[in-house]
Amino acid sequence: MADQVKGLAGKVAVVTGGGSGIGAATARRLSRDGADVVVVDVDGGAAASVARDLPGRSVAVAADVATEEGVDSYIRAALDAFGRIDLHHLNAGVLGTLAPLPDVSAADFDHVIAVNLRGGFLGLRAAFRCYRDQGTGGAVVVTASISALRGADDQVPYQTSKHGLLGLVHGAAMYGGPRGVRVNAVAPGLVPTGLFASSDDAGRARTLTRRGLTVPMRRVGTPDEIAGVVAFLLGDDAAYVTGEVVSADGGAFIVNTVTRGGGAGAWTPEDLTSERNQPDDAHP
Repeated sequence: MADQVKGLAGKVAVVTGGGSGIGAATARRLSRDGADVVVVDVDGGAAASVARDLPGRSVAVAADVATEEGVDSYIRAALDAFGRIDLHHLNAGVLGTLAPLPDVSAADFDHVIAVNLRGGFLGLRAAFRCYRDQGTGGAVVVTASISALRGADDQVPYQTSKHGLLGLVHGAAMYGGPRGVRVNAVAPGLVPTGLFASSDDAGRARTLTRRGLTVPMRRVGTPDEIAGVVAFLLGDDAAYVTGEVVSADGGAFIVNTVTRGGGAGAWTPEDLTSERNQPDDAHP
């Protein structure tokens, strides 16, 4: 078992999207490290299941983070249960449609933006209001994505929402710095979670492990590994870290895909290995 993260014991943490995947892993990690945890998910049953199995004190809340009413409800539940909120992991999100740009409907686009970006804004605003009312500082981590840092043509609504989240993180970190509130983001790469099951292309989930073999670490990540980064950013060892986007992607972000040594045109580990043993006649 990994050592506990310093500064989490006795804190109260809200985790949205906590019913599965990265959110559930974060809830478990924070609880194990001594925090009281408010598990928030649009699926109340999933939230309750995660909360029930945590080692420490917890409460589950069914809430839609895309609505002001939903965000208000989980803030009230947290305050009613524990009296304050110290930490927020704003993790709830949807993948949405993977249709090509001309075929993306306005409704599909609006849904992803509502949950991922509007939900992030509402969660950050609620966190800052809570800290203001308490007269305290705190820490917030937003789940971004490698899609917040790169482009693809098959997830336009999703990557647009994640790019927007970085604007929120930077603006909130600027506002929060003088007020003792740190705001950071974690940018996961290929991590198998239930997010793909909610998309219109479940086949992507079946190829996730194979695609993970092309990143420098030659594997996909796990929700627990992302949760460890979140716990660090929320804890005291990150006390001088704010406005940062921490990539947790097995090195995927650093890959230069337009050079042979970076894997251009090579999509299997065997191809990548053999290509590196060949001379590269192009050096952009």
